[in-house]
Amino acid sequence: MGATVLTEDQIAERIAELGVELTADYRDERPLLVCVLRGAYAFLTDLARHIDLPVEVDFIAVSSYGASTRTSGVVRLVKDLDVDLTDRHVVLVEDIVDTGLTLRYLRRSLEARGPASLEVCTLLARESADLEGLGVRYVGFTIPGEFVIGYGLDVDERYRNMRHIAVYVDPGV
Repeated sequence: MGATVLTEDQIAERIAELGVELTADYRDERPLLVCVLRGAYAFLTDLARHIDLPVEVDFIAVSSYGASTRTSGVVRLVKDLDVDLTDRHVVLVEDIVDTGLTLRYLRRSLEARGPASLEVCTLLARESADLEGLGVRYVGFTIPGEFVIGYGLDVDERYRNMRHIAVYVDPGV
């Protein structure tokens, strides 16, 4: 494991701020938080506790990495939603926006289901990510290009349970 990128306290403080923003923006609505599994589960759990409104939660799972630290370039749906999105105010909760491949796929898929609105809230975004073009409204932190682990982010299902986020150093290199 490499250098710490974000401490547990930094993450908690920013998530509380995002919760306040979402509470203000959805004060007259009952938002549906759609968690992108598996990476965003920790973020979603903490974020939902900081939204001072009734919220509903559902889960979707896609994969573009597998056991690698590089995207395969192909997104596949692993688990679909259980809830109808028609006329719902949907907040897609992501762990990280990197190349935008997964997010483009998810936006197309969810927009086709007729939500009243669809916004994206991501814990992390790469400095190189086209956040405006991807329609990302809420961003926890912008980070450089290193592969990171912890707080839900993994390599081959490892390190998700870390309370901080760190640069991944491949032990085989």
